Amino acid sequence: MSQPIPITTPLREFKGHEGHIRALAVFPDKRRMITGSKDNTLRLWDLKTGVLLKKMEGHRSSVWGLAVSQDGQFIASGGFSGEVIVWHGETGESLTRPIKAHSNWISLDFSPGPVLATGSYDNTTKLWNTKTWQLQGNPIECGGYVYCVRYSPSGEFLAIATRDKIQIYKADTRERVASFKAHTKFNCSLAWTPNGTRLLTGGDNSDPTIREWNALTWQQVSDPWTGHSEYINAIAVNPAGTLVASASQDNHVHLWRLSDRRIVSIFKHSSAPLCVTFSVDGKHILSGGGDKMISHWAVPEGTHSKILAITTARIACINGDLSTAEELLTQDISTNGSNLDSYAHRSFVMARKHDWEHALQDAVKSISIQPSLTGYISKGIALCGKGHVQDARAAFDVASTYTNQDSENIHFLLLIKAIALFNADQHDEANLLLKELAVGCPDADTLACRVVQAYLRVQLGIKALDGARHDEAADHFTVAVNTSAFSSRSHIHFMYEDLVVLFGWDLKSLWQKAHQKRCDTLLRAGNFQDAVKSYRHMMISSDEHTKADCLDWSNAFTEECSTLCLTNGDAALAASNYDRAIDLYSAAINLDSTSDAVFASRSKAKLGKRLWMEALLDAQQVIELSPSSHVGFELAHTALRGAQRYDEAIEAFTIMLSKLDDAPEAQIRDLRQQYVCPSEAEDAIRRVVWIELDNAPLRLLNTSTGLLCDRTAQINAFKMSPEYNELISFPTKDSNLRTQRIQDVVTTYFRCVLLSHRWAETEVLLHDIQDKVVYELNGLDGIMKLQSFCKIAHDYGYCWAWMDTCCIDKKSNTELQESVNSMFVWYRHSALTIVYLCDVPPSSQPGALARSVWNERGWTFQEFVAPKVVIFYQKDWSLYLDDRTPNHKESPAIMKELEGATGIDARALISFRPGMSDARQRLQWASSRVTTLQEDAAYSLFGIFGVHLPVIYGEKKQNALGRLLQEIVARSGDITVLDWIGQPSEFNSCLPAHMTSYTTLPRTLPSLSEDQIQTTISSLRKDPVAVHLASKLYDRLDNTSAARFANCRLHLPCMAFRVTEVSLSYSPSQETRYEVKADGLHDLLITTKEPIVQFSRTRPPQQTFVLVRPWDRSLLELPDFVDLLDDTESEGDYWTPPSSPSDDSPSHSLVKQEVDDLESRALRLLVHLGQPFGAFLLARQRGGEYKRVASDRDIIAQVKDVASVRDLMAVRTIEIL
Repeated sequence: MSQPIPITTPLREFKGHEGHIRALAVFPDKRRMITGSKDNTLRLWDLKTGVLLKKMEGHRSSVWGLAVSQDGQFIASGGFSGEVIVWHGETGESLTRPIKAHSNWISLDFSPGPVLATGSYDNTTKLWNTKTWQLQGNPIECGGYVYCVRYSPSGEFLAIATRDKIQIYKADTRERVASFKAHTKFNCSLAWTPNGTRLLTGGDNSDPTIREWNALTWQQVSDPWTGHSEYINAIAVNPAGTLVASASQDNHVHLWRLSDRRIVSIFKHSSAPLCVTFSVDGKHILSGGGDKMISHWAVPEGTHSKILAITTARIACINGDLSTAEELLTQDISTNGSNLDSYAHRSFVMARKHDWEHALQDAVKSISIQPSLTGYISKGIALCGKGHVQDARAAFDVASTYTNQDSENIHFLLLIKAIALFNADQHDEANLLLKELAVGCPDADTLACRVVQAYLRVQLGIKALDGARHDEAADHFTVAVNTSAFSSRSHIHFMYEDLVVLFGWDLKSLWQKAHQKRCDTLLRAGNFQDAVKSYRHMMISSDEHTKADCLDWSNAFTEECSTLCLTNGDAALAASNYDRAIDLYSAAINLDSTSDAVFASRSKAKLGKRLWMEALLDAQQVIELSPSSHVGFELAHTALRGAQRYDEAIEAFTIMLSKLDDAPEAQIRDLRQQYVCPSEAEDAIRRVVWIELDNAPLRLLNTSTGLLCDRTAQINAFKMSPEYNELISFPTKDSNLRTQRIQDVVTTYFRCVLLSHRWAETEVLLHDIQDKVVYELNGLDGIMKLQSFCKIAHDYGYCWAWMDTCCIDKKSNTELQESVNSMFVWYRHSALTIVYLCDVPPSSQPGALARSVWNERGWTFQEFVAPKVVIFYQKDWSLYLDDRTPNHKESPAIMKELEGATGIDARALISFRPGMSDARQRLQWASSRVTTLQEDAAYSLFGIFGVHLPVIYGEKKQNALGRLLQEIVARSGDITVLDWIGQPSEFNSCLPAHMTSYTTLPRTLPSLSEDQIQTTISSLRKDPVAVHLASKLYDRLDNTSAARFANCRLHLPCMAFRVTEVSLSYSPSQETRYEVKADGLHDLLITTKEPIVQFSRTRPPQQTFVLVRPWDRSLLELPDFVDLLDDTESEGDYWTPPSSPSDDSPSHSLVKQEVDDLESRALRLLVHLGQPFGAFLLARQRGGEYKRVASDRDIIAQVKDVASVRDLMAVRTIEIL
């Protein structure tokens, strides 16, 4: 195709520069132009008059680059020597001194935001803050000479043309998203299309082409644009995005049509043009270069309007003066009745007036004169207006035959068809046609499609809004806004004037209307956050002219929206819907509702979401806006507490208190009473800590640091912890709430893990770890055990651990005394007790625990029954049986194994309660266990019985055990502990010398059934004397004191039967047997290895012997409530083992009759006393006291005649040594 003949004469020439003009730019106000020259100056021109407004001096070298900010407020110029000067956009006065930005010539561009980009031959691109004019971040290293820098219209990307590559960066992050070779050698120039979808690049002499790049894929679009023969110095795109101007070293400026990449005009300079741009309306081209002037060229007629060429009436149609347009066209028809265009054009005007009949008549007349594209378009529009859609389609189809197969004409014809169909309510068909156009014609004017789609969507939105279908309307307006067809600065009204002429569209306000309608609709629909986002997007995207134009609407919208956001935000906050509250308050704040109350409300909502730092920022805003109020400091205190910045929280809290104290309003000052100061909090915490530590070991291992800590160190560690600081900053005055909070935190912090284990030969002692980090120690096996234990405790999340080998100062009698007596309590209050089975290898089978030596040791009895949570570990510190139950006391398999190994009911093992209940049973449980130190056989049971006694190592086991048993009898009166077989203790003859004496359970003696008891009672009732004496005996026994100890002497209440005769009875076994007679008792045999003096009534002995029945108050069958007082703890969930049946206590499993009178109870007592019983043989000593003898076997006795009550009346308290 032949190229257009070059145009050599411009409309106007701007002269005045004394050197080459290297750069030029026009202002958004359309009135002015700025130019830069090799003469070191800038010049400001009036575009309309051509008058020079100002000569601007300040550069010391050639002005190489120019840029005007999008709002026209700033001019930036770059010199050949690398300096940048910023000038005022209105006055032309310099705002900065020359800034040494680079070492060589500069290319510049402003982003839509507050950034100026500069690139240079020094291989770098730099970004400058337009508020401070300081360098923003580090320079971008480009790896080659930088020829040109250009921001995309949205500001999202920054394109940099270097010598070898085109580099694309994300403007906000500086991330390079693309780098490609564009031209054969050098990349000289850049330009973006207004919609940002295409980047154009210009090459040098070796490749003097323009190349087009897709901004999504960064792939080249179509073939290179050819036509120039030398360097392409500059490229410009008109505001409509339809035309491209290029200035080349070949002395020509080419005007290209973007849709088909064809040259539509050529403008010739006398010297090489170095710069080129379009006027703001796109109707003119300005270029300058070596001829030292700016040439002003007109864009040729018809470049914008290919289909319609309305001349006389065009301006009237554009201005909406349809009457004038009709009159002018009517005059044209009167002048020339054969002018087919005039009829078609008047048809358009009549269609605009909705006079469809006359519009159709004029269209038909035009076609009758001569069929044409314009005629059939007018017919199609008129038929659609009349509702004859099928006929209209046919007219548009015929019109396509008159397009000369010009793709642009065809595309625009189809757009007109879509609009006409839409106006005829064929919305789906119109939208489908537009969609197919956009997809199926990628090389066509897609911007036109999007403009039409946006406009039609706005119309649908308005229709839905009128019908109160807010969600539907919002969707339409959103689609219109999101088409990305244009911006507030777009000049689509120039680009598509034909649409204005044909349909009367207001394209100038389309962008503004779409955004405003979307904002209003979203607000009506209750989508407040989206409404605010839409509003802010609109304001950010608007130029100053648009902002001024919609000022009244903006004020009304923000006021209404703010009120609704705040009202609904308060409701959401009250309902604890924090996310919605935050969104609504944020929306209000984004509308510049910057009151302290709004920030305070949003801070509260963020606190509810535990967004501590965000809440703090809002609290700081409250403080800044209302520094005298306590509210901001109160919110800051809560946020800082949540963020665990406790020192700052306390500081904020202190300031808050001072603000409350200084408040002028009495009501505000009264709020001070709700809070406590930090010193009060410290006192309360201190009290709770000491109470908590009262049940903890004196020394504890810190599992984090590995250091052994005494009480002081433990408390100091707590004071350094976040937990302590959190409590200090807990402000409430509510004593119950505060106390509970302190107790919860203190209890959690001081939770301790204790170890139960079998001591080895190489255990770690106190002096081994004192002032040392246990994790750093090497050597003994005990070290490894300690380290593993501490690590496991730490892994479980506990701060403190305790191990008996190294956490007790055994050189201190006081500490040792307290430790032994407190051991049970420590284990009871442990958060976890870890049992280490040193002799159970990994992967052991069930039964290994039962066989472990751990089960045989004295101390491990209380170390297992005392804790509430226990976990067993094998030799390699793996879980026993790989049982991952969080508490092995809840593991059926393990507890079944322990029950079998110990003979102790699993319920007792799990829920053991310390105290005196069923003391004989507890002694039997402990009887087979061994200890290294003999005294520990008794000391290890202090906690089991809940007693606190002196620890006297060296006193020997008989004394230690005697003191324990003495305490049990003294405190409980329980005589079952006297029921044993074995050697008597030196402490007291009624107590055993060894714990093993309790191994055998008491002998079970025959007893009467309830029927037998009732039969006997009936027989006794027949004897009034027996009944009387029975009542008397009952009363006497009821008033008899319980057994007690004093100075190792047992004061035993009993029924005594004087022994009258002892004689040796021969037995085939080696044991010695004695026949014994006693007053009131059947004759009995006593087997014993201990010799007994023989005597008879005729040969009385010098020493008196008595058989006694220790008095057991349970025979009175009184209510059992006193047993509830035996325990040292009142933990209702613990289980106390049932009493073992004995020879002289009734079976409580039988039906117990309701005994309402003394006589019945007395007779029942008499029957029980008549049953066999376990007797003690006592020998009187010289001082009148007695000693128990023949304790190595049971002695079973029985009264002769239950009716002979007098034989039972010898009730007395005997002192036994």
